[in-house]
Amino acid sequence: MERKVVKVVMAKLGLDIHWRGVVAVSRLLRDAGMEVVYLGNQFPEAIVNAAIQEGADVVGLSTLGGNHAVLGPKVVQLLREKGMDDVMVIMGGVIPEEDIPALKAAGIVEVFGPETAIDEIVACINANVRQVG
Repeated sequence: MERKVVKVVMAKLGLDIHWRGVVAVSRLLRDAGMEVVYLGNQFPEAIVNAAIQEGADVVGLSTLGGNHAVLGPKVVQLLREKGMDDVMVIMGGVIPEEDIPALKAAGIVEVFGPETAIDEIVACINANVRQVG
């Protein structure tokens, strides 16, 4: 059975101006065989609308601006409200360790720090996205 291509929607949360990390991860996920749609800076409503329009399997959120505790869980909440419970949400950036349990409790599958190897991110996505032929 042929595996479908995983579709990832990547976005910077809110007005965060630190873009290099998310662009690098987006390119590396593309190089790993995933289809990646990079949205740039967006707020939760626009991210969720794009995920629906694109038929995303994964939403990747990037933040260095300290808005992760509010905006990240809001993305998960809006996806659930729209019936998109099967969309995996991951987050990356400089996020305090003490904030990670609350993010995971809110439905974010994994939180990746700046030194995370791309192989670890790819493995997490592949382990958690349902594969349909």
